[in-house]
Amino acid sequence: MNTRSDLPSTLLDNLLTAVILVDGDFVVHYVNPAAEQLLGVSARRLLQNRFDLVVEYISLDLERLRTAQRQGQGFSDGEVTLVIDGDPKLVDLSVITISESPNHRILMELRKIDQQKRISQELQQHAQQLAARDLVRGLAHEIKNPLGGLRGAAQLLEKALPDAHLKEYTGIIIAQADRLRNLVDRLLGPQRPGRHQVHNVHSVLEQVRRLVEMELPPGIRIERDYDPSIPDFEMEPDQLQQAFLNIVRNAVEAMGSEGHIRLKTRTVFQITIHGKRYRLAAEIKIIDNGPGIPEQIRDTLFYPMVTGKDGGTGLGLSIAQNLIDQHKGRIECVSWPGHTEFSIYLPLRK
Repeated sequence: MNTRSDLPSTLLDNLLTAVILVDGDFVVHYVNPAAEQLLGVSARRLLQNRFDLVVEYISLDLERLRTAQRQGQGFSDGEVTLVIDGDPKLVDLSVITISESPNHRILMELRKIDQQKRISQELQQHAQQLAARDLVRGLAHEIKNPLGGLRGAAQLLEKALPDAHLKEYTGIIIAQADRLRNLVDRLLGPQRPGRHQVHNVHSVLEQVRRLVEMELPPGIRIERDYDPSIPDFEMEPDQLQQAFLNIVRNAVEAMGSEGHIRLKTRTVFQITIHGKRYRLAAEIKIIDNGPGIPEQIRDTLFYPMVTGKDGGTGLGLSIAQNLIDQHKGRIECVSWPGHTEFSIYLPLRK
């Protein structure tokens, strides 16, 4: 069936909104020029092919499309991630079922989420993360004070006990108090900003690489893709090293026995970080081909105590974000099965 003869193609071809028409098997029957531009692929590649096979990843549950098609209903989703040729795109999706067409074909409207909306979402998300972090820090302070008294009382009790084998129990109390104290210290994070100095970000990344490679399984390799034009800038090298190290170690743990991690740096121009505009910034990407971050924790990934690992504390990424924040930077993450990408932006020039 030639869809262009069935639809007012002139109108659709001139729309600024991306429009794609698929059937119940997700085979594409029509795509307008705006959709080609948004997705970065030609109509020839899309037409008569299954849309879910052309895209590497789509965050939308395709069962929702099938249900809409069966019931002849539509729906909207304000934030859908599409990945084509390794390039993630964040779109606002509206779905309309055309009941007059054979098998209730599905018309998808895609609108790229504009920069202003994205900045607003980032600011809101960052505020929520800060609020969660402040709450956890408040709780940590409340725990820390009685913990010291508990440990001190256990030490005094240990000295007063007449029976030596009973000291085993006070030893357990002291050891667990120390473990909790270490956890609380990690929850509180760095209490004072470090001493900033002009330093090279690549030397920090190289130190991270050397540290991680000492404990890497044989099947995992680290690749480097550095932009030598990035100038030295003011930073606290130890803090940035800790932030990068937390992310890289998470990647290693997620991959298991084989995979690769890519350390990539570039300069970016005219970037907004937490509502402030900068003419120039350093972009550091840490990319791995592991299983991807579970969808249920992606929105809360940088919150304290959120983890996808058994036995994990969920503090590594929260601490990394805190350290990046102290450099007036921004950290974000996109992930789908087979690809996880952390991007860190550090301002170089206002």
